[in-house]
Amino acid sequence: MRLGYMTNDDFSFIFEKIFGVVFIFLVIYALRAMSRSKAERRRLRELRDRQTQQGGGTSFGAMFGTSPDQPDIFYTRTIRVPRSDATSAASPPVPRPAPQVTKTLALDLDPGVFTPLSEDQVRAHAAAAGGMLTSPWFGRRDLIPPVTDPRTLLIDKAMVGQGLLSPEELTEIHRVGDEMDMVRNQFMKAAQVAADAVRVDQEARARLKAEKKAAAAERKRLHQEAVALRRRTDIIYLGRGVSRELGNRHANVEKLAAAALPVLATPADIAAAMGLTIPRLRWLAFHSDAATVSHYVRFTVPKKSGGTRQLSAPHQDLAAAQTWILENVLSRVSTHPAAHGFVAGRSTVTNAAPHVGRAVVLNADLANFFPSVTFPRVRGMFRMLGYSPAAATILALLCTECPRREVEYSGRRFHVATGPRALPQGACTSPALSNLAARRLDARLSGIAAKLGWTYTRYADDFTFSADAEASQKLGYLLARLRHIAQDEGFAINEKKTRFLRRNAAQSVTGIVVNDRPGVPRKTARRLRAILHHARTEGLATQNRQRIPRFESHVSGMISYIAMINPKQAAPLRAAFDSIKA
Repeated sequence: MRLGYMTNDDFSFIFEKIFGVVFIFLVIYALRAMSRSKAERRRLRELRDRQTQQGGGTSFGAMFGTSPDQPDIFYTRTIRVPRSDATSAASPPVPRPAPQVTKTLALDLDPGVFTPLSEDQVRAHAAAAGGMLTSPWFGRRDLIPPVTDPRTLLIDKAMVGQGLLSPEELTEIHRVGDEMDMVRNQFMKAAQVAADAVRVDQEARARLKAEKKAAAAERKRLHQEAVALRRRTDIIYLGRGVSRELGNRHANVEKLAAAALPVLATPADIAAAMGLTIPRLRWLAFHSDAATVSHYVRFTVPKKSGGTRQLSAPHQDLAAAQTWILENVLSRVSTHPAAHGFVAGRSTVTNAAPHVGRAVVLNADLANFFPSVTFPRVRGMFRMLGYSPAAATILALLCTECPRREVEYSGRRFHVATGPRALPQGACTSPALSNLAARRLDARLSGIAAKLGWTYTRYADDFTFSADAEASQKLGYLLARLRHIAQDEGFAINEKKTRFLRRNAAQSVTGIVVNDRPGVPRKTARRLRAILHHARTEGLATQNRQRIPRFESHVSGMISYIAMINPKQAAPLRAAFDSIKA
């Protein structure tokens, strides 16, 4: 067909409608063919023909396969007229209201309407139809334009004339479009109901979300308040690797009371006993592998055997806390009788006295004595006394510290741990805790020494064994047992400092010679006599060749030390010193 006489708008409109009609037609029939069997389609046709003959339209239930028991709803353009009284009286009684007679306004969809037009007729009608934009169905793809629209009818006839569609197919298409128009209002109502339901649901969800947000904000506020209160009144975390037992607050009150120790079960108990606040106690006891602040002042001193020893002196607040622990807890715990170091009433003299006049003396030394007493061991000792795991953890943290090295990173200085927490050399609690840590070691070594006929004492990390000539034959066995027992108790023997002394040499025990009677080494006594002799003529200050601070007090102290060991040996030295001062 030549369409040169038609406008561009007409051309677009025709193909727009062709595309929409064909698409809807194919979709409807494809869905029907896919969802229904031949028998179902036959049943629907028969039901539709029967209802058409009765004056009704095609039922929505029959079209879409609803159950026959359900009442059919007819979507047709109808006028419902009630039956007459006579007709109503003649009908048999039924339990539901009498049905109504439906008068159908039949659609004029006779295929004859779509008679093909000649080219001249199409041209004439197209010219008389006017612009396409005036049509209310222009551009609509959600409906099938009715045959009452002149332009639609013209297009339909043109398609029939060109053989694109048959009149019967157009009749079926417009019948489907009419049924769509009849149910569109109900669909729109259903869509509105659905939109209202969605809106109500969204509003309910919004309210629920707001309530949940408010509840979450309230829980967050209460949690923050609880955390703040707990931080002011309790301690539940003191650093990685040391906080595991802070939640256990069960103390053995009976055991503590029997030992006359203060009952401490919670962090609040410790803070109150020490006169500290909970935040201050947390700050003193907190463990960090890379701390920005250190509670100790570190410095080194030379060793007599060579090298240096690092000492750690606690700052004022930590020193006060450690002093409280020493005076109120550790000083009330008894040590083993063989321990003479850092024990009230005992000294190097009492440590050396049991070994005076013995045939052989064996001296041994523990390697890294204080660093061997680590944080877990200290915590276990406090728990052994009866303290709760929480209290034992805090007390152990206050009494231990890591060896640290100062480094700089990103412009900040850090005290970085280079080893595990252990007893620091410089804290007042370290000697007493080392004695407690070695109490089982002392008991075992005392037992094996007594069994072999030896005498055993310990001063800090120095072991001393002595025996008569007969018992000295078991020296090898004693050394082996000493090494094994020390290792079993978590210590190690410093093999370089092990000495076996007989009577033909100076038998020194913690700096005291014990061959016949306690005394200082001859070299020390002779040096002190020489200083006092030359001081009579040259003055005491001229004898300070090593530039010892407060040299006069140093000399007086040396004389007092000798007097403690051997008063007879110290008497002439004291007289010479007093004469120099006079």
